[in-house]
Amino acid sequence: MPNPAFSTVLRVALPSPLRRLFDYLPGREVPSQGWQPGLRVRVPFGRREVVGVVIECASHSDLPLAKLRPISAVLDETPLPPDWLWLCRFTARYYQHSLGDTLHQAMPALMRQGHPLVGRTHTLWQLIDSTCIDKTSPKQPDPLSRAPRQAALREMLQQHPHGLAGRAIYAQGFTREQLRALEEKGLVASREVTLAAADPAVGELLATPTLPLNREQAVALAALHERRDDFHPCLLEGVTGSGKTEVYLQLIEAIARQGRQSLVLVPEIGLTPQTLARFRQRFCVPVVALHSGLTDHERLDAWEAAASGRALIIIGTRSALFTPMANPGAIIVDEEHDGSYKQHDGLRYHARDLAVARAHHHRIPLVLGSATPSLESLQQALSGHYQHLRLTQRASRFPPAKLELVDLRHRPRQGGLTPIAIEAIKTTLGAGHQVLVFINRRGFAPTLACHACGWLAECHQCDARMTLHRHPPLLACHHCDSRRPLPDACPDCGSGDLRALGAGTERTEETLQGLFPKVTVHRIDRDSTRRRDSFEQVLKEIQRGAPCLLVGTQMLAKGHHLPHVTLVVVVNADGGLYAADFRALEHSAQLLEQVAGRAGRAAHPGRVLVQTLHSDDPHLRLLAEQGYAPLARQLLEERRAAKLPPFCFMALLRIESPKEAAALALAQQAAQALRDWLADRPVRCLGPVPAPMERRQNRYHLHVMLAADKRSQLHPAANWLSQWLQANPEARKVRWSLDIDPQSLS
Repeated sequence: MPNPAFSTVLRVALPSPLRRLFDYLPGREVPSQGWQPGLRVRVPFGRREVVGVVIECASHSDLPLAKLRPISAVLDETPLPPDWLWLCRFTARYYQHSLGDTLHQAMPALMRQGHPLVGRTHTLWQLIDSTCIDKTSPKQPDPLSRAPRQAALREMLQQHPHGLAGRAIYAQGFTREQLRALEEKGLVASREVTLAAADPAVGELLATPTLPLNREQAVALAALHERRDDFHPCLLEGVTGSGKTEVYLQLIEAIARQGRQSLVLVPEIGLTPQTLARFRQRFCVPVVALHSGLTDHERLDAWEAAASGRALIIIGTRSALFTPMANPGAIIVDEEHDGSYKQHDGLRYHARDLAVARAHHHRIPLVLGSATPSLESLQQALSGHYQHLRLTQRASRFPPAKLELVDLRHRPRQGGLTPIAIEAIKTTLGAGHQVLVFINRRGFAPTLACHACGWLAECHQCDARMTLHRHPPLLACHHCDSRRPLPDACPDCGSGDLRALGAGTERTEETLQGLFPKVTVHRIDRDSTRRRDSFEQVLKEIQRGAPCLLVGTQMLAKGHHLPHVTLVVVVNADGGLYAADFRALEHSAQLLEQVAGRAGRAAHPGRVLVQTLHSDDPHLRLLAEQGYAPLARQLLEERRAAKLPPFCFMALLRIESPKEAAALALAQQAAQALRDWLADRPVRCLGPVPAPMERRQNRYHLHVMLAADKRSQLHPAANWLSQWLQANPEARKVRWSLDIDPQSLS
């Protein structure tokens, strides 16, 4: 029974979808600094024990004290960082999500399991005094004259004045006993340092000097310096290869000289090693990375180094936004337009938008960088809410290559490539350069068809066609990941005349290998880079500069520096031009500009061929002739006229169930209840309507959309709808989610 003498009630956030706190009594163990918000605790929850976070210390509970259970264990002596707690609470409130689940998702996996917030350490050995190695001194004999292995170890340590890890010493054939002998003679000493980031060394901040800036870069950096100690959101719009990263580096240098930390977000894990290497080459201060490729221990080490303030530079993907910083100085979001910053399941946050909120909370500068800004950020800049900085000059002497539209109509194709493209590839390889062939379809072909009766290989679980793969040979659905073997004959008519329709990366790779048998072809997609570090190894091979062909999906389009690529061929630009999503044209234009930006980044000019069935499309022609900026402004005017984001704010209710009737019934109830509640409120309710792909993974998907002119109007409606669904017994029979600021209608 709980002790009634306890008057404090602890309100704890637990990893649960329920948007509420749970009341507990303090246990026998009391933290040294007393109970306070931010402490992690282990508590009984149903038939199991879970890790939660104390949010409030209250004097009473709505439940009788006799029914409250005590805390099982206290996991921290000091609370979790207050800036991190604030960010999690803001995120949960804005995205209409459970606070307990938000906290759970925002902390490293080991901390969710109860592991202490302590970084791993290792032993570092170094010489105590360099004068001890002067063997020519007549004053005293060399103490190691009769110990040649110890003398050799001393000489090796002399080459590492900042110290060497024990395991590195042992790897050179030396032993622990030899180290101890040197220690007893007063020649070496050991100290414990953290693995993720050692304490900043005293001395130079930079390992390599800064690069000279051109006039536009200098103007942009000066503007960032003007309000370095206040919230200052800037959109840095720079063409690909214009030197945005150098502006980031020099801003971070100024922040680091103040002893403050910088957080740099990149959209893809594939960009992290490249960015990390460049930052570590520039700075002597600790730089840590956070991304999904880390082990649990590596992530905790990096998290702790940032929380303690030792790591002055933190680089990571979307989830790194939740990294605590002891002394925040700046936040940089590179390729801010990229869809990877949006989490599409569970806690559906947008890291770019949370970066704005976090920078405002800390009163620090925020830089959003992109060659193709999102329409949301561009509108903020055009309206004066963000400072708009532009970089129009490339670091190379050649301007960005313009898109050359190649009409696919009435032209023969091999592996998706027209004769014009094949001839351009041949010429480029003959000149000793590299070629990037961009095709945003994995597999050998988009589908398999019977030439006799028209049968198409369709997924049994989704409203989608299955993709034909050759390595290994199978049919795969890229929506639900179901797979089945290739049929020997048509399942409908028995004909053996089955043909692959269209081209994917595998087919284009096969075609190019046949056309250019003496040239190396690198295929880069999710199928070919599943092994850890495989993508990085291929990039290293490409960087050597030998003539080769790169066949890849959008993995290659995002910020990679490929200095030897002078020709880019886009196999088919039409995939996203006419999709149902109103953002499809924006995203397609951004992707085309980004992939085109891989050409001509160094000593030679670039060329970009874009194959399309719609070469007369006015939007595509505007992009090809004038570039992304004029098209983006035209799209903004079209969005304004249609009252679409960024000129309104949306929330999307997604409902799914294996039973179509159950999903439809709840969607209709929710929409009607919401309309009744809205009455004369300035919020629009649209739907329910089937999702663009209604059946996926044998579940039926429906949407209800909310739209309002202001965030302040939208959020009360979204909150009411969420509470209505949580209280509705019918909602427990289906799966539902509420997506604030959805980036996709799928």
